[in-house]
Amino acid sequence: MQVILLSREEVARRAKHLYESAIPQQVETEDNIGKMVIIDIETGDYEIDATGLKAARNLSKKHPNARLFGIRIGYNVAVSFGSVMERVYK
Repeated sequence: MQVILLSREEVARRAKHLYESAIPQQVETEDNIGKMVIIDIETGDYEIDATGLKAARNLSKKHPNARLFGIRIGYNVAVSFGSVMERVYK
């Protein structure tokens, strides 16, 4: 299997495109706000959990060598170091 190298920016762009085109309608519920959605940018598969670790492990089991990207549901950043995360309202 040939591996194509992608920049971090390209991985993020593809993940955000996948998320914005199909995923929000399915995951942006009050129960999921603040959880992490992990997206396999190659297949479009995704999983949700509180921290993203279990979701990433599950996707990696399904698709070894998967390129994964995490998005915190309802926020514009996944993690904040020393500051406050602001909620995105639509």
